[in-house]
Amino acid sequence: MEGLRELSEIGVTKRVLAAGSADLQDYPYATKLYFHYKTQLCNDENTVIDDSRKTKPMEIIIGKQFKLTVWEQCLKTMRPQEVAEFTVPPEQVSAYPTVAQKLREFATGTKSTAENKHHCCGGMAQMKAPDMGHSDLNELVRNPQPLKFTFDLLNIKFPGQYEKETWAMTDDEKLNALPRLKEDGNQLYQDKQFAEAEAKYAEALGCLENLLIHEQPGTEAWFKLDKLRIPFLLNYSQCKLISEDYPVVIEHTSSVLDKDRNNVKALFRRGKAHSACWNFTEAEKDFERAVELDPSLTTAVKKELKKMEMKQKQKDTEDREKLKNLFNK
Repeated sequence: MEGLRELSEIGVTKRVLAAGSADLQDYPYATKLYFHYKTQLCNDENTVIDDSRKTKPMEIIIGKQFKLTVWEQCLKTMRPQEVAEFTVPPEQVSAYPTVAQKLREFATGTKSTAENKHHCCGGMAQMKAPDMGHSDLNELVRNPQPLKFTFDLLNIKFPGQYEKETWAMTDDEKLNALPRLKEDGNQLYQDKQFAEAEAKYAEALGCLENLLIHEQPGTEAWFKLDKLRIPFLLNYSQCKLISEDYPVVIEHTSSVLDKDRNNVKALFRRGKAHSACWNFTEAEKDFERAVELDPSLTTAVKKELKKMEMKQKQKDTEDREKLKNLFNK
């Protein structure tokens, strides 16, 4: 088999632990593989340093430049539902500490603070091995060694059998995905699934940001793409308003107003966010401008101004009490 021969040439050995349920297949470009992995040291204890069964299965797409290329080579020699163990020499796993660090961060939802440490000591830090934020990964960086990977190939999906994630899309696919993402987000919003709707709008904004990178700023194509961001920024801001993430609302509505200074929705939503942040002067300006552009908002704006007035009175009362208590001490 060509795949096993190529593995042998780079010093990788394979041992099948459980036979697969189908014949070995060719996995063409963009095939998605779903699998569990376990990483062990090649010592007497077979020390386990990572095990995806404690979190969730891993996914890779063939040909999409996964940093640990030997994993893709190993998986391409496996049948669906096969479990196999691969012993890999150190020169083929030099990227493992970096990959494992990112996978651990993704699994736990945390980010290593190790990067911050490198900025403290300038040139001295550059002379040392990078700190991966995990003692076992630091040891692998300092002392490269062979590793043992056990893969359980759970499922495969060929191109066209799965919905591509945006990072795997071509530019045309990203552009064509925007109406669907907007529709999905709007439906989720109507169903009051605000966090899920927010994620759809964020995904669309990510597509547009990626597309904008490929265009020269100031060109007609760039302005056209930048304009497409407006409805997604507004919808995203509305979701953030509901989740009370007011600084983000102010940031994104301000971005809309930089492109369209008379956008009523942006003015009204930014006004509400400013009010929630006790920025009453800025809020009043936004509300007044919004109602000037759209008189139908008069009732809603009066309601918001009344809330601000009550909050200001409450604050004034609290400030007087604080001063009173200060002088009575």
